Amino acid sequence: MRVREWTALVALGICAGCASSETPARSPQPRATTASAPTASAPAKSPQAKSPETFTPGSVPLFDGKTLAGWRISDFAGSGPVRVEDGKLILEMGTMTGVTYTSSVPTMNYEISVDAMRVDGNDFFCGLTFPVGNDPCSLIVGGWGGGVVGLSSLDGQDASSNETTQYMNFEKERWYKVRLRVVPNRIQAWIDEEKIIDVDTTDRKISVRLEVEESRPLGFATWSTTAALRNIRLRKL
Repeated sequence: MRVREWTALVALGICAGCASSETPARSPQPRATTASAPTASAPAKSPQAKSPETFTPGSVPLFDGKTLAGWRISDFAGSGPVRVEDGKLILEMGTMTGVTYTSSVPTMNYEISVDAMRVDGNDFFCGLTFPVGNDPCSLIVGGWGGGVVGLSSLDGQDASSNETTQYMNFEKERWYKVRLRVVPNRIQAWIDEEKIIDVDTTDRKISVRLEVEESRPLGFATWSTTAALRNIRLRKL
């Protein structure tokens, strides 16, 4: 065989081998995916509303912050208007303005708390009348010209002239937390967590001044002053 023919045959064999070993390129196949069922996301938690007030455990509200339900306007001569506004019970300035609770209340072993503010005026902005067994008594906050605190009355002596009498400076447009406790033979009171009254009532004559008889058995009153009250609560001990 001639050299030229042999060379041609070898070249043809190589080309045929190359053609048989080469495969056409494939387009990339999409990766198989398994569609998973959508999972329900947990509902977003609403932010917990934080009350600006801290309530004594076990206490119950006596004022709903919306209406006068459970209260009546006390029938004082020269009373100013009474209204509910923005969660507050507003006692407008008059000679004497107040509200009286219309449901039953305990007469012993209980606490009453309230936030009280002097909005305008210069006399008592929280005259809290409350029962002590069968007798009534009043806690006066800011009386006699604006600064007297005490109980009316013990043995016939009112808040300005018995051993519970104190003098404090009360700012207008500021909330004061008032808390009162009645237990056998003792009445205690706090303003902004400072104990201001701790009196033994054994064998004492307990009464109220004639002007606040309309507040019995439980009520709030003001004298020539506009006041705001909120968070009126009661706790049985």
